[in-house]
Amino acid sequence: MFDLPFTFSSLEAAYREGLSPEAVVEEVYRRIEAIGDPGIFICLFEKEEVLAAARALGDYDPDKPLWGLPFAVKDNIDVAGKPTTAACPAYAYTAKTDAFVIARLKAAGALPIGKTNLDQFATGLVGVRSPFQPPKNAVDPAIVPGGSSSGAAVAVGHGIVSFSLGTDTAGSGRVPGALNNIVGLKPTLGTLSATGVVPACRTLDTVSIFALTVDDAYAAYQAAAGYDEADAWSRKFPVQNLPGLPERLRIGVPDAATIQFDGDDFQKKSFEDTLELLKAEGHEIVEVDFTPFYDVAEMLYEGAWVAERHTVIEDLMRDDPEAVHPVTRQVVGAALDLSATDAFRGIYRLKELARRTEPVIDGLDLFCVPTMPTFYSVADLEADPIGPNSRNGTYTNFVNLLDMSGLSVPVAPRSDNRPGSVTLLAKAGRDGFLGALGRRLEHLAPHTLGGTGWSLPELKQLRSAAGAGEISLAVCGAHMSGMALNTELVSRGARFLETARTSDAYSFYALAGGPPKRPGLVRGAAGSGAPIELELWAMPLSEVGGFLAGIPAPLGLGTVELSDGRTVTGFICEAVGAEGGETITELGSWRAYVAARAAGSTTAAAE
Repeated sequence: MFDLPFTFSSLEAAYREGLSPEAVVEEVYRRIEAIGDPGIFICLFEKEEVLAAARALGDYDPDKPLWGLPFAVKDNIDVAGKPTTAACPAYAYTAKTDAFVIARLKAAGALPIGKTNLDQFATGLVGVRSPFQPPKNAVDPAIVPGGSSSGAAVAVGHGIVSFSLGTDTAGSGRVPGALNNIVGLKPTLGTLSATGVVPACRTLDTVSIFALTVDDAYAAYQAAAGYDEADAWSRKFPVQNLPGLPERLRIGVPDAATIQFDGDDFQKKSFEDTLELLKAEGHEIVEVDFTPFYDVAEMLYEGAWVAERHTVIEDLMRDDPEAVHPVTRQVVGAALDLSATDAFRGIYRLKELARRTEPVIDGLDLFCVPTMPTFYSVADLEADPIGPNSRNGTYTNFVNLLDMSGLSVPVAPRSDNRPGSVTLLAKAGRDGFLGALGRRLEHLAPHTLGGTGWSLPELKQLRSAAGAGEISLAVCGAHMSGMALNTELVSRGARFLETARTSDAYSFYALAGGPPKRPGLVRGAAGSGAPIELELWAMPLSEVGGFLAGIPAPLGLGTVELSDGRTVTGFICEAVGAEGGETITELGSWRAYVAARAAGSTTAAAE
């Protein structure tokens, strides 16, 4: 018996010092017995089988990023030779092969322990819609565990495993994380293959990851992610190391008129305290009318997407409806009253609503929202199985419909000692960017891990230099974080490294033409100019050609000298191209120019 935290860093350090993975497996099963909650696992693997897998790992191998780390699997994801039930015994089958993500995690050295409970067919955000005994919340058994990935979150919240896999269509990878005081990573759709996963809404589903820390969640994500030709929804988003954190972000939050807490003043205060932490870090909080996002959220259980859920269990609903949980049957059964015409109307309506959100999303780096408006107890769900579930999805249901990435992050406990949590949201492909802020935020708002009482490990320093297969690229204008063209970097897998300045050999111009206005960095003799603000980004070498092709004359890529003597590749301007432009060297920053222009004009095109 030992109380070693099952964070990745703790286990990796222990393995280096000689701890055996067999000892960790023994401890996993001891913890399961000590916790005594039979609702967590639908199928707990035999200990001897897992011990054999641990022995087969051989000597400690640091090249396998998840070597010896125990993990749990939501029981709608296939593990070879094990039953997959989706929490419906009548639906059960024995998987012939591992799901794509399971195979990748095993190859990285991770050890699956068992299949966990869920809201049946991943339909629910509460965790109590299962014919099996529902698991108890790891922090407070009086409140619901969250769903649909209930057992997966509870297993991590108790410290039984280092991480777990859930799925997320409407918030099932975020709400259970918040309720169990752990991290919930809902990545960009298509970055984690769904081959070997029982769908809920196939067009909106993703595998999700629960972990005790943001760093751990992203380490598991990096190991599991990869393009899968067998999955028609798989997408080729680059998965890179977590980037650095830009100094100033524009963070959208629901405005006072549209933010919802359902009367929970503790939740309101917790969220406001978190925003104060972000402001103190220098980030800009931008209040946004969230009505269009709520309108999108309402679409999830209307028309096309209820019908999509019905495609999964159509035969079962027709031939053996009593095998389906009553609430699941009620929700999915609404599809029988819908026509194909209704489905298309829903799709058209979603496109219209999504267009209304586009300028809001484009004008911000990310969003910060409460993960859910309030907490609900098991008794609340017994009294009303539908209403609380719907309200749990207030800040989650719209995310996959709008193709956004999401990360729920534990923050300091509320003043009533219930877990604090916020969710960070951004465009598709910005998963690493969310992680960079999330890992900082979890340390700004200290909390213990799950229901374990373990403390947060020290924050590791991120790699701040371009690695193998990357080039360090300096940008000085609208490609900087929070500005209009930053997505051209992020969409190519670039990651932020640091803020820097040029040497004093540079003159800076707002070039003639536009809109939009463009900056021009022109090198002269030493001392002829001034230090100009830059951002350094690491871009995959494979993406540089396509990026360069989109740079209009008189701009191009060349060598830029930094104030500390380093030289990097960056944007430069031909001297002739600056003719007719406005000299802005004295401002020293494109951000300062944009701000000054905005202050003097309501048509500041440079933003």
